Amino acid sequence: TFVPVTNPLAYAKKTRAGDRNLNRGLQPTEAPREFEDEVANWLCPLLASHDVLLDLHSFQGEGEPFVFIGPENNQGEIEPFRRAELEEALALRLGVGRCVTGWLSTYAAGVEHRQKAANPIEDANASVRYGIGTTEYMRSVGGWAVTLECGQHDDPLAVHVGHTAILNSLTHLGLLSGASPERAPHMQTLQLCEVVDRHDAGDAFARGWRSFDALQRGEVIATRADGSTVSAPFDGFIVFPNPNASMGTEWFYLAKKTDRLSRAR
Repeated sequence: TFVPVTNPLAYAKKTRAGDRNLNRGLQPTEAPREFEDEVANWLCPLLASHDVLLDLHSFQGEGEPFVFIGPENNQGEIEPFRRAELEEALALRLGVGRCVTGWLSTYAAGVEHRQKAANPIEDANASVRYGIGTTEYMRSVGGWAVTLECGQHDDPLAVHVGHTAILNSLTHLGLLSGASPERAPHMQTLQLCEVVDRHDAGDAFARGWRSFDALQRGEVIATRADGSTVSAPFDGFIVFPNPNASMGTEWFYLAKKTDRLSRAR
């Protein structure tokens, strides 16, 4: 099943959100209040009736395409899962060279910090459930899923990335005839491990960071409104830096290299 425009209101407005971000707190509801609640009431049953999801996204800033996958197989409370090898195999055949994992567990760690500073009843961002989007919902109903960030929203090459990924996925899954696409010869795999929130309007980045810029331990990333600095706690990468983040929400993520996909088939 192809869904060419998942959020028609956001599409019409040419924004990430209609009334809110569809990819946060995704779940069916008996009392829809926002447009995205209406979308969720037809989208969630559609996802539950399928086995696998390829979710195509774009982003605002410059950057290279990458694929998001879920956790390794586990029986934990945050995101229990048992089909990691299927996601890994598909991610290696989408035609991109970077993979990111660790979204929901890192988001949950941020929620734990957020709950100490905000009332979780009043602040939706202080709920682990708020971190659930299409792929997380798909896993929660027994399926598996990957998110492909195809590139900058207005870049024509991003369309090519998405088109290639669709064809590669259908062939890899046996829905189109032909040889399965070859796995990526080089795949940089990063594990999200920390999220840092913006506390004050005066908090500012030390420079114009881009996602996946490399960081050295001790390097100054930003300066708080009170003059204190935020430095890299380890050698790694900055991911999703948002200079316009609202107070009390995610400002940027930190990631480390992992060899997870080197073990995948």
